[in-house]
Amino acid sequence: MDSQENLIKFVCISDTHNKAQLLNLPKGDILIHAGDFSNKGFPEEIAMFNDFLKNSSFEAKIVIAGNHDITFDVENYTKGLANRFHQKLKNPIDPIQTKALLKECIYLEDSLVKIRGYQIYGTPFTPTYHDWAFNLNIGEPLQKKWAQIPSNTDILITHGPPHKILDCCRNGQQAGCPDLRKTVLERIKPLYHIFGHIHEAAGLEKIENTTFINASSVDLKRNTTDKNIFTFSLPLKD
Repeated sequence: MDSQENLIKFVCISDTHNKAQLLNLPKGDILIHAGDFSNKGFPEEIAMFNDFLKNSSFEAKIVIAGNHDITFDVENYTKGLANRFHQKLKNPIDPIQTKALLKECIYLEDSLVKIRGYQIYGTPFTPTYHDWAFNLNIGEPLQKKWAQIPSNTDILITHGPPHKILDCCRNGQQAGCPDLRKTVLERIKPLYHIFGHIHEAAGLEKIENTTFINASSVDLKRNTTDKNIFTFSLPLKD
């Protein structure tokens, strides 16, 4: 903690896809990872990411899952994701045991944590795309998820972006969720909204009092890029 400036420094990454250990992380107090820490949620991938977190020097590490973290979507894993992504395995994967391998962080899944006076909420859900994990249809299914986000959230972490905010794919498609945009800009109005998912749209944008960060840490070829490690600082509240 920088006692002279009385600030808390956040370091934001996302979409590391088994390559988090290759990043040159700057010093900070709180690490935020906005999902897709694995490729397909295999136990060995989760264990490797957990080792990365264990060896990272932060006061707290906050993590959400993404659509590639297949086993973390326990309900849908047992209903079909296992057959779709892991059917060729000799031994079936237990998603609950696999999820339990992630120990060295505060894992948020439609949940809230208060750190140093700041309310931080995380959710992994994104608009449906090729039947991956944590996919819901735009409209009522996602609206219900966004309605769960407390209005007093200071820092929001979602895996996917809001519509037309750092969400442009290489083919020109804007893949963000319109209902998420409406929720963030009209109701929640957080200080920061961190996400990833669309690798090629990594960057920072400020709208009114909210700073949006697409913290995707790899490019389209899944090569790591330190220039997409974003940081920000906030004054201590307690």
